[in-house]
Amino acid sequence: MKIETIAVHAGNQTDKTSGAVIQPITLSTTFERGSDGGYPSGYMYSRANNPNRKQLENVLAQLEGGTDAAAFASGNAAGMAVFQALKPGTHIILPDDMYHGLRHQVKNLFAGILEFDFIDVNDAGILQQHIKSNTGLLWIETPSNPLLKITDIRQAASIANKHNIKVVCDNTFATPICQQPLALGADMVMHSTTKYFGGHSDLMGGALITAQQDELWQRVRQVQEMGGAIPSPADCYYMTRSIKTLPYRVRGHVSNAQKLAEYLQQHPKVEQVLYPGLSTHPQHEIAKNQMSAFGAMLSFIVKGNEAQARKVANSVQLFTQATSLGGVESLIEHRASIEGPDTSTPFNLLRVSVGLEHIDDLVADMEQALNII
Repeated sequence: MKIETIAVHAGNQTDKTSGAVIQPITLSTTFERGSDGGYPSGYMYSRANNPNRKQLENVLAQLEGGTDAAAFASGNAAGMAVFQALKPGTHIILPDDMYHGLRHQVKNLFAGILEFDFIDVNDAGILQQHIKSNTGLLWIETPSNPLLKITDIRQAASIANKHNIKVVCDNTFATPICQQPLALGADMVMHSTTKYFGGHSDLMGGALITAQQDELWQRVRQVQEMGGAIPSPADCYYMTRSIKTLPYRVRGHVSNAQKLAEYLQQHPKVEQVLYPGLSTHPQHEIAKNQMSAFGAMLSFIVKGNEAQARKVANSVQLFTQATSLGGVESLIEHRASIEGPDTSTPFNLLRVSVGLEHIDDLVADMEQALNII
């Protein structure tokens, strides 16, 4: 099936009892046992499994071309499940530009449990230099947050495979509509489904999708069930509903992002635009080779200092100054101020999640804000 058809049908099951076309929300926390003590429905307890979560995981797996998926209560919970599934003492390699929430998680919660290095994973030489005998995981994020760096997934996977290292790709910025890392050699894909999958800034969730149901995946599943950081049946239901429009929403986001990036690139008060769909992006050719579309996230560096960048963010009227991304409304954020004292993000950088408003209105709003500085 094509991805639009998967999005509509793979997360739904017609209710056999009532004939309801849309699967109902199953709120029960426990399920009746059979006379033999078994579970004829296939469900025992909602922390372990639930009809709504099963269907959400089914559509997630199919969208990414994986064999299985695990849904979590947040993107951070999904990422943590991978790190918790590793054996103590495992060395992991992570990118020097990545989502600050997971970076802080690794540094603050797994110090002394796991070994880790944050490096430029896009440089094959540097990557190979940091591989150790106990390296078990390569974490990549492409496009990266917030500098929109592109990692060559095929190259990273090729290097990792030679050393029996698992590759997990954070595909949140791209979504499976723009990029499919498992088809490029990654072993697992991670998403903050809060973002484009939910798509309306009103759902929290995370997901992992695997190429193979191997030993690492079985441990991830253990973490999911025993740790219990799962989404509620209602959250699973609404996430599955939102996914039905994902392919069409993302294409609208991408179209707007490309046009906004091109507008910003020629603006005299903008120093640089970071968007892989621009030919000036340093990894544009890699992006062209592994992405079917360039995503809807961009960052731009204002000519001037932090105060001027903040003035732009404070002067927009349609863009909402807020964190997160992937909703139908456009967001703008001074990123360095949220990332903490160890940030390497330029202080005159603004990150933009381009929404589904009319592009002319978005450009006009950005024009009046930039003209103020």
